Amino acid sequence: MPKVTVITRKAYGGAYDVMSSKHLRGDVNFAWPNAEIAVMGAKGAVEIIFREDKGDPAKLAAREAEYKARFANPFVAGARGFIDDVILPHETRKRICRSLVMLRDKKIENPWRKHGNIPL
Repeated sequence: MPKVTVITRKAYGGAYDVMSSKHLRGDVNFAWPNAEIAVMGAKGAVEIIFREDKGDPAKLAAREAEYKARFANPFVAGARGFIDDVILPHETRKRICRSLVMLRDKKIENPWRKHGNIPL
């Protein structure tokens, strides 16, 4: 079965992993330019990392913007190989169709299992 993923908005932590990511043998992964791909949301991450600035909302906002720019964007994920391409929303249908054509004859051969799953 072909696995094609399009990240349109937010993909954080475990939700990203189980959404047919490259880590779980997803075939093709795309993201829109405004997608956020990170371990957790920028607001929560900044509140944990910079606890000492909790009383200063201006500093927290600046740190949050910096976090989004450095970590929570699809271009960083693409550079690390977590997604295949950043696509514009109007290209989505065309790119999914191309991917499905490419994966039409996909075959996966899992290694032979030495032991069965016997009930104990």
